[in-house]
Amino acid sequence: MKISYKLLHKDKNTNARIGQISTNHSTVDTPMFMPVGTQASVKTLSFEEIKQIKAGFILSNTYHLWLRPSEQIIQKAKGLHNFMNYDGPILTDSGGFQVFSLAKAKDISEEGVKFKSHIDGRSLFLTPEKSIEIQNKLDSDIAMCFDECPPYPVTYQYMKQSVERTLRWAKRSKEAHKNDNQSLFGIVQGGEFSDLREYSAKKTVQLDFDGYAIGGTSVGEDKITMYKMIDDAIKFLPEDKARYLMGVGDPIDLLEGIERGVDMFDCVLPTRLARHGHAFTPNGKINLKNAKYKDDFTPIDTTCDCYACKNHTKAYIRHLIVAKETYGQRLISIHNLRFLIKLTEKVRQAIKEDRFLEYKANFIDKYR
Repeated sequence: MKISYKLLHKDKNTNARIGQISTNHSTVDTPMFMPVGTQASVKTLSFEEIKQIKAGFILSNTYHLWLRPSEQIIQKAKGLHNFMNYDGPILTDSGGFQVFSLAKAKDISEEGVKFKSHIDGRSLFLTPEKSIEIQNKLDSDIAMCFDECPPYPVTYQYMKQSVERTLRWAKRSKEAHKNDNQSLFGIVQGGEFSDLREYSAKKTVQLDFDGYAIGGTSVGEDKITMYKMIDDAIKFLPEDKARYLMGVGDPIDLLEGIERGVDMFDCVLPTRLARHGHAFTPNGKINLKNAKYKDDFTPIDTTCDCYACKNHTKAYIRHLIVAKETYGQRLISIHNLRFLIKLTEKVRQAIKEDRFLEYKANFIDKYR
């Protein structure tokens, strides 16, 4: 079946909302944060641990899985869920962001993008049709349209041409989509330009997708500009479909997005920070490599219910990180992901009780 979104309650003071996304694999509460499993694996975590931190969706990457092991291998395994032996919902991105961020030299044309593999340098050509074909074979619950993710900043004229191309690619993506069990999301672009965000949102909605993403944020712009990008797009997205802010994982950014009506988030930030010894806490981010934690026998966060906080101390985890033991990275990854997922759980309760602004203010006051 296609996914369905059900709006359950809207905060009386903001655009924050709680809802549910129903998929072939489960029904997931929103707002939610999705751990990133780029290569069909969330770095250092088992799928049992993914379930224990109460993740709704996980995200996998079309570009990386195309290069290895290939969509044909995954199709032979009867789809990504079987290949991974994971029975929760999966979203696959289109590969567009990776093409524009990883490929050092690329040739963008109306047909698609020519570039060289970041793994072995071979020439590749990715089109909207190819991206959708790969995602159809991956058989994820949600696929994304192939779009151009422009850098920041660019000129108005460049962005205008890019938005028009992304709209044409969205139409081609929808025409190429042949998997009736998979939903397809459109992506709104437009950079920092309010009129282009409005135009992109309205035209994308006219194509009638199963949900909508706001793309082109967290690409180097300042926070005020990023929040404006969300404002400029989200007001033109329908209330009866899911809204997804791509590539955002800072706790305060999640709250800002939720206040504006965003339902879904993803980012590599929590696991990337973990690999460098950084952990989220209610009082801000801490660096566990710091010498002051050498004999700190308290958990990362005394209010956290994750495996790391229930079983290990800062002193032990610091030792593992300093000694370059993977288990340390794994423990902080578990904690950081659970921290963001627990944040969305608390936010849902606050929205239900029409006290989102109070919750947000208290969180930010402590976190900063």
